[in-house]
Amino acid sequence: MESCAGAHHWARQLEAKGFTVKLIAPQFVKPYVKSNKNDANDAEAICEAMSRPHMRFVAVKSVEQQDIQATHRIRSGLIEQRTAKANQIRGLVAEYGLVAPQQLGHLRSALPDWLEDAENGLSSHFRRLLNGLWGDLRTLDARVAELDAEIKRIAQSYPAAERLQQLRGVGPITATALLATVGHGEQFANGRQMAASLGLTPKQHSSGGKDRLLGISKRGDSYLRMLLVHGARSAMRCSKDKTDRLSQWVTSLSARSHPNVAAVALANKTARMAWAMLRNGTEFQPGLVAN
Repeated sequence: MESCAGAHHWARQLEAKGFTVKLIAPQFVKPYVKSNKNDANDAEAICEAMSRPHMRFVAVKSVEQQDIQATHRIRSGLIEQRTAKANQIRGLVAEYGLVAPQQLGHLRSALPDWLEDAENGLSSHFRRLLNGLWGDLRTLDARVAELDAEIKRIAQSYPAAERLQQLRGVGPITATALLATVGHGEQFANGRQMAASLGLTPKQHSSGGKDRLLGISKRGDSYLRMLLVHGARSAMRCSKDKTDRLSQWVTSLSARSHPNVAAVALANKTARMAWAMLRNGTEFQPGLVAN
């Protein structure tokens, strides 16, 4: 089957009836579509793609994985709405000559002061509007906090998620996102394949026997890649005062290359270690980290 909307549900339904289901990403089916697009040509292209010896398939997600993924998707959407709401407030009050410093915390602190200051030039009509926007912002903050608590509870209920939090820069959010996206990692032969599927390995453009590596490919789940990279940035800030092999490696790398390169390299290594821990059910062992 082509991995499109509802594919995981139908895959589980078919597996329950004894069928063996293989999901194929749409970008791997498209090259085999002949002539015009219709149902018959699509079905033929799926069969043709499935028969290729080195075709890559999408692992069927369980209901539990989809529940965790839905929690993350809703939280991510609420954060986007909160950012948009904060930008809307900043844009509106700027027309009245009021500006808050960057970062959301400063805006939260400035809003009650603006509403209480009777001499700042805001009309009574706009004060009512601004009070409503402040209420919207607080509602979004409460919803995000609610989902943060839910994700923390989920992480505590899965032993694999608790083990993943032993990794540097991995907390409940990243650990549960890994479980929702890759499960136990059976679909990958090794950690490098998992890192490549997340777009953390170099993009290649080679020809004529000449290897040319570009920046990271940015394929796969951009949300999980973002979490891993931000977690790596956080781990890098604490690595200078540590003496373990991983901290020394990333400190040395950041000293001789751009911090962004070091952060992505650490995220790549974290993804590989996460695969080993998920696949083998093991704890994090700092002494086995390769330089």
